[in-house]
Amino acid sequence: MRVDLNCDLGESFGAYVIGGDEEVLPHVTSVNIACGYHAGDHNIMAETVKLAKIHGVNVGAHPGYNDLMGFGRRHIDTTPEDIYHTVLYQIGALHSFCKAYGVEMHHVKPHGALFNKASLDDATAAAIAEAVRDADPSLLLFGLSGSRLIHAGEKAGLAVVQEVFADRSYQPDGTLTPRSHREAVLTDPSEVVERAVRMVKEGRVRAVDGSEIILQADTVCIHGDGKNAAVFAIELKKELEQAGVEIVAAGAVRR
Repeated sequence: MRVDLNCDLGESFGAYVIGGDEEVLPHVTSVNIACGYHAGDHNIMAETVKLAKIHGVNVGAHPGYNDLMGFGRRHIDTTPEDIYHTVLYQIGALHSFCKAYGVEMHHVKPHGALFNKASLDDATAAAIAEAVRDADPSLLLFGLSGSRLIHAGEKAGLAVVQEVFADRSYQPDGTLTPRSHREAVLTDPSEVVERAVRMVKEGRVRAVDGSEIILQADTVCIHGDGKNAAVFAIELKKELEQAGVEIVAAGAVRR
């Protein structure tokens, strides 16, 4: 059994430092780099690509809504065409940094509110999948396990990676609990690790109402902006390996 560990990084910008990228990087296999719309900037993108190269982790674009003030976690009512252009633009930006520093770009994972909308809305999911395909059909598309984005990616002919979240609670329909809810984000390292290992080994997670959700865990997300991100990553990797799970980059999981 194999699984990828991914983390959202490169979310600092200007004078603002968000997350502990250097502490997390040694303990994950894939990183999703903010592309300047919800977070990140040109200098941070360059720095994060170079750090990822040093640590030998797979690099992916993390496009979000153009919402720096809201960190990309607020829904923006826009058209599928605008979403297509938004995602295409951000993929292109990160691709240029990857090319400049001799790093292969492996995947795309939408961020925040855009990710959540694509999990439920066919038009949004299709716009994202088509942007990824048109940018580079060899890129993997990360999406919430069992979501509309996964189906859209498959329809567009992309290789998809089904993602689960170690530090988020789930609704009975398999979506993530909105961050406006008190129980949305899990902060106890032992609880996070226990849930994640079960998701990977058993393909199940308990929703907030106590029901069981069936899912597929190709990759486990650890949020880089969380204060315990490095602790989660270290403990999760250790427990998964002790449970007989091999930690590999997403492309290897799908082989």
